[in-house]
Amino acid sequence: MDAVEVLRGRRSVRVYDPHRPVTREQIETIVDCGRLAASARNVQPWEFVVVTDPGVRAVIASLAANGPFISDAPVCIAVACAEGPYYLEDGCNATENLLLAAHALGLGSCWVAGDKKPYAGAVAELLGIPNSHRLVSLVSVGYAAVVPSPKKRPLSEVMHWEKYSR
Repeated sequence: MDAVEVLRGRRSVRVYDPHRPVTREQIETIVDCGRLAASARNVQPWEFVVVTDPGVRAVIASLAANGPFISDAPVCIAVACAEGPYYLEDGCNATENLLLAAHALGLGSCWVAGDKKPYAGAVAELLGIPNSHRLVSLVSVGYAAVVPSPKKRPLSEVMHWEKYSR
């Protein structure tokens, strides 16, 4: 799959096939792509906690209001970043790389917000993330059982030349 095809085809998957496990090699490839994300001043403040234990995923799913499907995904990857002026931008870059890498490998994924959510502290504590780091996101990963096809706004509605105009 080429890069443009990956970008155009990735969707947020919230229903996973319980009979198809994700391999360790696939997980390592996804996280490797996450660590290669663009980073302000090349600080690379990220750490990735891979959770495959069903019990721990169930607890995360119960805490994360927008992520109950995390318990059904075979993998959850938490992205945490050391606090600094660009931790959120860097963590979001790494998260997007995880999502795109998963899709390129034929897997589904979904970004669940972490930073600024009331459950972020509890999830970080559960995963042993130090207080010097912020939970930026949770990413569920697995083989899609259902692939949504939401309507996207056309390019003509969102692209402006030289200045914003409506």
